[in-house]
Amino acid sequence: MESYVTPLIAIGISVVALIYAVFLIVSVMKEGTGNDKMREIAASIQAGAKAYLNRQFMTVAVFAIGIFLLLAFLIPAGEYNNGVLLAVGFIVGAFFSMLAGYIGMGVAVRANVRTANAAKSSLKKALRVSFRGGAVTGMAVVGLSLLGVSGFYYIFTSVMDIPAAIAANLLIGFGFGASLVSLFARVGGGIFTKAADVGADIVGKIEKGIPEDDPRNPAVIADNVGDNVGDCAGMGADLFETYAVTLIAAMILAASTLTESLGTVGIEFPLVLGSIAVVASIIGTFFVKLGKKKNIMGALYRGMIVTGLLSAVGFYFATDYLLGDIFVFYAALVGLGITLLITVITEYYTSTEYGPVQKVAKASETGAGTNVITGLAVGLQSTFLPGILILVGIFLAYYFGEQSPSVANGIYGIAIAAVAMLSTTGMVIATDSYGPITDNAGGIAEMAGLPEKTRKNTDALDAVGNTTKAVTKGYAIGSAALAALVLFQAYKEELLKHSEGSVYIFDLSDYRVLIGVFLGALLPFLFSAATMNSVGKTAHTVVEEVRRQFKTIKGIMTGKAQPDYEKCVDIVTKSALKEMIFPGVLAVITPILVGFILGPLALGGLLAGVIVSGFLLALLMCTGGAIWDNAKKYIEDGYHGGKGSEAHKAAVVGDTVGDPFKDTSGPALNALIKVINTVALIIAPIIAGFTLWSL
Repeated sequence: MESYVTPLIAIGISVVALIYAVFLIVSVMKEGTGNDKMREIAASIQAGAKAYLNRQFMTVAVFAIGIFLLLAFLIPAGEYNNGVLLAVGFIVGAFFSMLAGYIGMGVAVRANVRTANAAKSSLKKALRVSFRGGAVTGMAVVGLSLLGVSGFYYIFTSVMDIPAAIAANLLIGFGFGASLVSLFARVGGGIFTKAADVGADIVGKIEKGIPEDDPRNPAVIADNVGDNVGDCAGMGADLFETYAVTLIAAMILAASTLTESLGTVGIEFPLVLGSIAVVASIIGTFFVKLGKKKNIMGALYRGMIVTGLLSAVGFYFATDYLLGDIFVFYAALVGLGITLLITVITEYYTSTEYGPVQKVAKASETGAGTNVITGLAVGLQSTFLPGILILVGIFLAYYFGEQSPSVANGIYGIAIAAVAMLSTTGMVIATDSYGPITDNAGGIAEMAGLPEKTRKNTDALDAVGNTTKAVTKGYAIGSAALAALVLFQAYKEELLKHSEGSVYIFDLSDYRVLIGVFLGALLPFLFSAATMNSVGKTAHTVVEEVRRQFKTIKGIMTGKAQPDYEKCVDIVTKSALKEMIFPGVLAVITPILVGFILGPLALGGLLAGVIVSGFLLALLMCTGGAIWDNAKKYIEDGYHGGKGSEAHKAAVVGDTVGDPFKDTSGPALNALIKVINTVALIIAPIIAGFTLWSL
């Protein structure tokens, strides 16, 4: 196959994904929007989400322009004007990441009222509308990501006539842009959504004893807005960068190690896998239908299983045709297997049907203290199985890569596993983004006073949505660990390429490496402390505002007066934008300082430390937070005293603790790991053989 054909096919398939997203948008927008009250509530959520996202993107744009200029003028030009090309890739990657999140959120805040209206007629129809709304985000993410990576590669190699090995390295600019936006979107959106949620719960549920999504709560609209900017736009940007960076890391590794044996085939092979899985994801969406048993999770699983099976078949034929090597196919199967198993493991820990959640719910009978202690214990325990799964996956993928006659490279085997794992991102995001849509639909149903049957349908969808959101976070974190390992190897290869004969051995007996490892292990804790503290400070402000409104606006509790919803939205918007700056700067500056002051060996140690520490801490936070959330919902379903009981009050406290765990700090660690690794890869040619501290 000619070298230009593969990227052209990938570009074509990415366009197909975007066209399918447009089809889904038209399908969703045709649905009814209900009565005037429902439309009024939905319009408030839309306005708040749009206002926040616009202001967030303006803030990020300032950083993006600054980094664009630094890349363009400080990175050595080289033979192909590398600095400028990296800078252009960076700005496009940042823009595409913003665009993917904006498209997904724009549809989500319109699909919510349509889902609520559909729930009045049937659960089946409500599932169809909400899933299609979520699938828009999935298709936009994979379409734009694949378009960006394959498009730049095609321009570099076929238009600018840059050698494929160099072109692959230049793609890291696109990945860095995506990573930076992902970090800000995750941190800012996470602070927004959880500060509003915590503030609403503390005053509404605990102090006033009113239900969740009650229109009398001044923070209720801010809470609903947060579901979209955090779980929809934030997750979209998160997996956009994970998908793009994984493809790029695999291509860079192949460019460094396989060009002599495979030519451009090894570099372009990840694009082939990504293209096949996009088609499989589109087909898989048609299998998400509610059966006679009305098993919502089963319907979503059906779509994911079909996507995985079709991807596996396509991977086999592509591997056989391009490489004639069954071992590389086995490595790809490892990635698909990790996706399946991490889904099952996460569901076990976070679903109300199984022991871990029920154990935390039972512990709530004796108060908030035992709820928090048990939830934390189960959350810590929940890191074990995913951790072992990733380790087994690394071993198998490395083994198949080593045994491969065409590749004979274990790290490339891990890279292919990571690409295969991320290849089904379109379907995974579809099941995730469905979650905030159904959550908002339930809120609209509650605030608009829709019949109990409607709320029952939206609650059923929302309960599954909590599990799918937890599954997606586990999926994103697991894939981040694999991708970061490949990026680490790419960093090492880049050092060797520019070190004029020096050999870099990352040995723990070398004090520079050890210092780097400890610094890297510390970073996720410092980062999480900053984001958790931001949620706490912002929530405190929201609580004070909600209390003030209950005291000063007479008639809120009787329903005769309407709260000032916009005030709470404004508070969390301003605070989220302010508080997201420090974590973002920390992620970018730290690898630069360590690399230039302590040198490349210490920076390598930093990467190793942040990968291991960040991976495990993210698992604890994301899964643990979801366990607390669903323990509360399990009690609300009538167990251990039901709503209003002492157990329920204790569970609300646990959920309040878990909220910033699962929706702010935990997911943002994924982006932290990726940003640090991409920055290290960019500066590797400069710091190779150079350090200010030369002891």
